[in-house]
Amino acid sequence: MRARFAAVVAGLGLALAPLGLPAMAQSTVAETPIVIGTSYALPSSIYEGEREINVWLPPGYAGGAAAYPVLYLLDGGATFQDFHHLSGLAQLGTVNGTTRDVIVVGIASVDRRNELALPTEDPELIARYPTQGQSDRFRRFIAQEVQPFIAGRFRTNGETALMGESLGGLFVVETFLKEPQLFDAYVAVSPSLWWDGGRLARQAGAHLRDHSNDPRTLILTLGDEGTEMQAPMDVLVANLRDHALPGLTWDFTPRPTESHATIYHGAALDAFRRLYPAPAPAP
Repeated sequence: MRARFAAVVAGLGLALAPLGLPAMAQSTVAETPIVIGTSYALPSSIYEGEREINVWLPPGYAGGAAAYPVLYLLDGGATFQDFHHLSGLAQLGTVNGTTRDVIVVGIASVDRRNELALPTEDPELIARYPTQGQSDRFRRFIAQEVQPFIAGRFRTNGETALMGESLGGLFVVETFLKEPQLFDAYVAVSPSLWWDGGRLARQAGAHLRDHSNDPRTLILTLGDEGTEMQAPMDVLVANLRDHALPGLTWDFTPRPTESHATIYHGAALDAFRRLYPAPAPAP
């Protein structure tokens, strides 16, 4: 009945106020935008144009002088849910005192298979995703343009982490294996190690032999996602066990009750609590 009435009123060119709120009162209701971060159009010479970077700062940032660790988040565009999700976890940890304050930097993607996937020789993948395989370029963008921008503009303490899920997780693992010095910690949630027939996982041992003993953290997790996802993860884990590095702290946590669609929340929350534990209360 109300829908029919609304249609009649609209046809007469009249405004229809919500039920229970007089039309006159509508104009007196104050509106204040809810702001959760700042989006930057970062000029990039590597990409020959502007790239979207989103930044969430801890609630106490503006009123203090402290420096903070930085979590770099892949698939971190404003229209992609991950930036809102992870910045929400960071704020929750601040509010309830379960984690240290951290700056969250969301790095937006334009073409995920171009930016997050390493090159493949699989003709089927090449045919399906002709722009794929430019992860090295995206890594240069992060190292040469994103990280200097963040370090130069915000109070950072030099502690960095990279987090991604699915193709983002694949990029995290590739970055850890090929350029481990870029970040102190790496979090790969349900990484798409199946890409290119699992070649990255098979090559992990060769990359690990070139690693230094500098302190690093690698957090891996995977849900119940079938053999295609599990088999290359098993190969990667075997390589990590066979090439023990004194400076590397790593673990693989299976999450058999989670799927590819549900795993990120719990895995990200656990990673926050591990990487940024709240200081122990003074005795």
